[in-house]
Amino acid sequence: MQDNQFDVVVVGGGMVGAALACGLAQQAFRVAVIERATPAAFVTESEPDIRISAIGSSSVALLKQLGVWPRVETMRCAPYRKLETWEWQTAQVSFDAASLGLPELGYMVENAVLQRALWERMEQTGVSLICPATLENLQQENGGWRLDLNDNQTVHARLVVGADGANSQVRQMSGIGIHGWSYAQSCLLISVTCEHPAGDTTWQHFTPQGPRAFLPLYDNHASLVWYDSAARIRQLQAMALPQLEKEIATHFPARLERFNAHAAGGFPLVRRHATRYVLPGLALVGDAAHTINPLAGQGVNLGYRDIDALLDVLSDARSNAEDWASERVLRRYQAKRRNDNLLMQSGMDLFYFTFSNRLPPLKFVRNLGLIVAEHSGVLKRQALRYALGL
Repeated sequence: MQDNQFDVVVVGGGMVGAALACGLAQQAFRVAVIERATPAAFVTESEPDIRISAIGSSSVALLKQLGVWPRVETMRCAPYRKLETWEWQTAQVSFDAASLGLPELGYMVENAVLQRALWERMEQTGVSLICPATLENLQQENGGWRLDLNDNQTVHARLVVGADGANSQVRQMSGIGIHGWSYAQSCLLISVTCEHPAGDTTWQHFTPQGPRAFLPLYDNHASLVWYDSAARIRQLQAMALPQLEKEIATHFPARLERFNAHAAGGFPLVRRHATRYVLPGLALVGDAAHTINPLAGQGVNLGYRDIDALLDVLSDARSNAEDWASERVLRRYQAKRRNDNLLMQSGMDLFYFTFSNRLPPLKFVRNLGLIVAEHSGVLKRQALRYALGL
């Protein structure tokens, strides 16, 4: 049996956990990451990962600060500069990077690419990668936590961070509860190649069944997002690709033009929010703390805001000779993030419920709202700045 002592053990080496580990290692914390599988090596000729994240400007800035972004750029990413959303063609809202004086609103990045870049950066910065491994037991002990792993290894940490996703074992084993519900809709992601270059505009068309979205990737590659009832998404997912292509051509806006579908994968939409983010020597980040309706692609960006806040709190406390793993210090992180995440969750829910209601008066009001938003100038720019974390 091996016995290891660390300042911080991060459970979960995904896009959020790995970024946190890189930031902690940069600040000379002794860090370990527990992850069930090493991400696959990047192959230039590979088809794009079906899972795509819209990485906003502030998240890109964090990844640059961590030394990760140059590696992402040498692999694959695609800038997007415009965002358009509409239900009626006459009530369209457009956001443009130029209106904020930015070169782009953000980047579309394949999850597999970002995770691989982060993994390579963890190796460079001396993070201890305990992989493949899973958490079997979590127990408080004097001065921190004891983590028992499935390979009979035991790890000790002053601070444990749960970055292990929506079904977080850290959250469950530490007894932190959640509030949440499942939405009436599910979501289908579809990888396509378009007849023309995908461009730099992402768009979303609201329909009575749910939104249809287009995410531009590199060259002619793009990702389509289809929201609908869980039964309809299951039906679409079971179709052969030629049949799915016909359904897409029928139900997506004509501006999609000609395309070929290559792969599709569905997932349910669930909202969860932890009743608290911290305990003595323990913190939750990203989806372990909060999941959000993916309508505006804010999930991973909220996770990166969590990381920014937690890194600030820990480094400030340590430089002031405080007990940086204490609940008193960790509550500062919770205070910085919990209300902001709740506000974003509630905002997305308001948007979701408003646009999934078929009552004619509400349909008129929401489209009037889009027209007002399009012409609101300063307010529109402020909303965009908030969504980008600026």
